[in-house]
Parts: sequence; structure tokens; C-alpha cells
Amino acid sequence: MHTNNKQFSDRWAIILGGSSGFGFAAVQKLASHGMNIAVLYRETAASERALKEQLIKLAEENAIAITPFNINALDTTAREAFIEQIATTIPKRSIKLLLHSIARGNLKPLVTLEDKGYEELSIDDIQLTTYAMSTSLLDWTRALLKAGFFHEDARILGLTSEGSNKYWEGYAAVSIAKSSLESLTTYMAVELSKYGLKTNLIQAGITDTPSLKRIPDSERLIQTAVKRNPFGRMTRPEDVANVIYLLCTDEAAWINGTVIHVDGGEHCR
Repeated sequence: MHTNNKQFSDRWAIILGGSSGFGFAAVQKLASHGMNIAVLYRETAASERALKEQLIKLAEENAIAITPFNINALDTTAREAFIEQIATTIPKRSIKLLLHSIARGNLKPLVTLEDKGYEELSIDDIQLTTYAMSTSLLDWTRALLKAGFFHEDARILGLTSEGSNKYWEGYAAVSIAKSSLESLTTYMAVELSKYGLKTNLIQAGITDTPSLKRIPDSERLIQTAVKRNPFGRMTRPEDVANVIYLLCTDEAAWINGTVIHVDGGEHCR
């Protein structure tokens, strides 16, 4: 068993998109500090078996509860069923963190000529991507709040990217979603403060995750990031997980409505 600080031993985190990348790194970090975790993800049966083995090991090593849920977090019925199910295992007012780490979107150009044979971005693509990577955070927050699960000093965290305000090839739908998320965070920070919720975003540097690899020309982004970064390396998932942990601490209680750069200064260049 780990001997790390168990400062969150009576608290829970809900992680939407916790099977890889930033979400899974957050599971590992928070587990080491005694946080109980409900991990939501969409995986095939084969990949889920390996994931569950990792989660069981983490739970045993840290003497915590980790509950896996292979569900569609974007489906209203699935969300309602999840909240009904956790009522038997998660105490009311014990959720310290809701982390939105869902990476699901369409990567297409805005316009294509017919003779090119490429599919262009549709309005439905934009709407689906925006819900997946932005406004679904509001649905989850409101549902958990109305069910009385949030701790009196809870934290809501989402993930944005430099692509929200910079051109990346094929990234338009995700850029629109991330820009929407940044605006949404401002309003959630103000309107949900009366319930003790602090809402913030993390803007990570370019990180080698499964989501990054789906972006067209991602290899160029990686090469550019290493050159731009003052420390000469890419951001790692654990760099981001460390800040997610920090934002859950009591000392971070006055941080609200902010986009926090976790990139070693990459955004400065």
C-alpha cells in the first residue's frame, strides 16, 4: 500500500473520459492522494479488460474505491442511470471534483471541392462536437448539483487547447467547441459560485495522447511544440494531472473562472 498523503480519503472524483490521456493520468494522481473515483469511458470489451485490471490495482495499492463505468457520458438516459446507481455507493455532498476530459469530435475541413472527394464539416458535426467537448459539462454539473452530490467546496475542471484561438488543420469543430467551453466556464464560475463550486479550465501544451494523434498533421504539431517549449520537451499527461490535483486542494479554493496554462511556458512563444 502507498504511504502518500490521504488528504482526500472521504472525497470522490467523477472523471468523464478517464481511460487514457489526461483523464487516466488524473485517476493515477488522485488515487495516490486517497481520492475515491468514478471513472467513465467508452471502450471495447478487449480494451476495457486491460483498463479494469489497472484500476483494480490502483484501488488496492491506495486503499480506495474506484468504480468503472463503460457508458456514453453524452447520453441523457445513461447519465440519469449513472446518477441513480451512484446513490447507493457515493455519499451525498462528497464529490470534490468533476473532471471533463471527453475527447470526441469531427476533424474535417470547412469546405471541400467536389472533385477532391473529401467530406466537409457539417453543422451537425459542429453541434455534436460542441456538445461532446463543451456544453455536456453543464449538463453533468447541473445533474450532480440537483442530486446533492457536490461537496460544499467542489471543483469543476475542463480541458481546452491552444487550438481554441489558433488555426490547426481540420480542427475547426473542436476549436469552436473549446471556445464555447471557455465562455461557458466564465458563466459557470459566476453563477455556480453560490453553491461553492469553482469552475476552471486547463490549457495543456501539446501532449502525445490518443486524441492528438487523430488531428491531421499532428506530427508537425509535436515537432513545433518541442522547439517552442522553453524546456525543450512536450507536455506530459502527468504534468496536467499534477495541476488537476493542485486545483483540488484547499489552498486552491480562491481560483475560479480561470484558464490555467500547463505547458512549461510553451504558450509564451
